[in-house]
Amino acid sequence: MTTMTMAGALNAALRDALTEDEKVVVFGEDVGTLGGVFRVTDGLTRDFGDDRCFDTPLAESGIVGFAIGMAMSGYKPVVEMQFDAFAYPAFEQIVSHVAKLRNRTRGSLTAPMVIRIPFAGGIGGVEHHCDSSEAYYAHTPGLKVVSPSTVADAYSLMRDAIADPDPVIFLEPKRLYFSKDDIELAKTEPIGTAVVRRAGTDVTLLAYGPTVSVAMQAAEFAAEDGRSVEVIDLRSLNPFDDETVAASVRKTGRCIVIQEAQGFSGVAAEIASRVSERCFHHLHAPVLRVTGLDIPYPAPKLEHFHLPSADRVLDAMDRLQWNDAPDLSKAVTV
Repeated sequence: MTTMTMAGALNAALRDALTEDEKVVVFGEDVGTLGGVFRVTDGLTRDFGDDRCFDTPLAESGIVGFAIGMAMSGYKPVVEMQFDAFAYPAFEQIVSHVAKLRNRTRGSLTAPMVIRIPFAGGIGGVEHHCDSSEAYYAHTPGLKVVSPSTVADAYSLMRDAIADPDPVIFLEPKRLYFSKDDIELAKTEPIGTAVVRRAGTDVTLLAYGPTVSVAMQAAEFAAEDGRSVEVIDLRSLNPFDDETVAASVRKTGRCIVIQEAQGFSGVAAEIASRVSERCFHHLHAPVLRVTGLDIPYPAPKLEHFHLPSADRVLDAMDRLQWNDAPDLSKAVTV
């Protein structure tokens, strides 16, 4: 067991991938000599040379365009967008080319690349530094989208993402970069698999990335009131683990989805719809969402009003129907 931060685990995953496969290359703004804004790539240029980990101009569209060419030529590029909203200039490249290359060429060409995006808030950042842009990518066919909430998953998901033959959007929760845990550098569950972080019987909380800790805190508080809360860490937004999620909701009969992004048209809305379609006859109450406000990301001193909190999750829990629940003895699984 080794005590590591999430940033350290990501660094270890990149380091192991660079060691095992000479086709893996890492590049982006300030990832070389500096080691990245969050030091995720610290020491990689020193240990592997500036042809394996190198700095690029401040041009995100060019970074991803260059990565496409490298991927088409047999390399496995891992690129960093530095901050979530900085990735928008590269969005056209990602949606029009990265996501469509396999389909466009009938499988003769693929884009085995990882696009690392530090995302979400909770660090007192300003505009363009705290966006939650996962819905854009999860909505795009051809992209896999993942976000770790634990140090162990950061290592494992990154290794799986680099090994994947298709492009992966890797969303790294900035507020968790320096969270610590004792881990083994080993594979956990693969991409596309959700995990039960806390077992319960009364209500299911669905969360991913930075909101998993919020869900866990809410579950602790709810337990003091005698409510048994199950927390599911989604880990992968696309592909999505319908089986694990539906099994939990069919057991508890109640569901709340938590995301930092604005509520309207977010990933939580899609998840709520999928749960309702698959678990309708098991639900005691409508599926609820706890999300960020439908506004541009606020100034640092106001972000605590915007971000989902344990209190807001508990308020949503109180709005669920706890009395006169339907008789599920004749419920049909859909």
